[in-house]
Amino acid sequence: MKIDASPFAYEFEVDKTALVIIDMQRDFIEPGGFGETLGNNVALLSAIVPACKSVLEAWRTAGGLVVHTREAHRADLLDCPPAKRNRGNPSLRIGDEGPMGRILIAGEPGNQIIPELAPLPGEVVIDKPGKGAFYATPMHNLMQQGGITHLLFMGVTTEVCVQTSMREANDRGYDCLLLEDCTESYFPHFKASAIDMMRAQGGIVGWTAPSGPLLAALQSG
Repeated sequence: MKIDASPFAYEFEVDKTALVIIDMQRDFIEPGGFGETLGNNVALLSAIVPACKSVLEAWRTAGGLVVHTREAHRADLLDCPPAKRNRGNPSLRIGDEGPMGRILIAGEPGNQIIPELAPLPGEVVIDKPGKGAFYATPMHNLMQQGGITHLLFMGVTTEVCVQTSMREANDRGYDCLLLEDCTESYFPHFKASAIDMMRAQGGIVGWTAPSGPLLAALQSG
């Protein structure tokens, strides 16, 4: 398949491509979660849910591999450096009890992916202790075992976990496309800058495109 993208057309085969959904978790998307305790407007992030859902459903229909990630730490916090836990002097830190359970702890209610995008049985779910999907996870090995060469990215936030994961993927040789209307930041100008960075210099990190061309290509087969 070939779709219109920036800086030029993006070509992929569904059976060699994974849809990677970064950190669409209750703690980041819903009111009362970790994102809101940091003073952020979570409505900015929840606005992309319908577009993400449309892509996810179309990708499932096409039979493509789906990968969900969650930023998640062990209950004993041994995988969470003090510098990360204390950064920004937040009112609630990672591991503290919040409105949806302990903040960013695996298995807690707030750490789960929002219901609209909940993983189906058999879909890959990666719990990651860092910003990137490849750090301290089996992500690269799983993609290699599945013969995956291309990655489609969506999720939050654009300039942090999404961009970090795309850069990690680029360094490992994957051709990456970011779906522009399926990603967001608490700071819209950060999203715009991150997208510009990714596709600069002939796609130094990867390609970007709105979801429309992808949906049209999947529908046409």
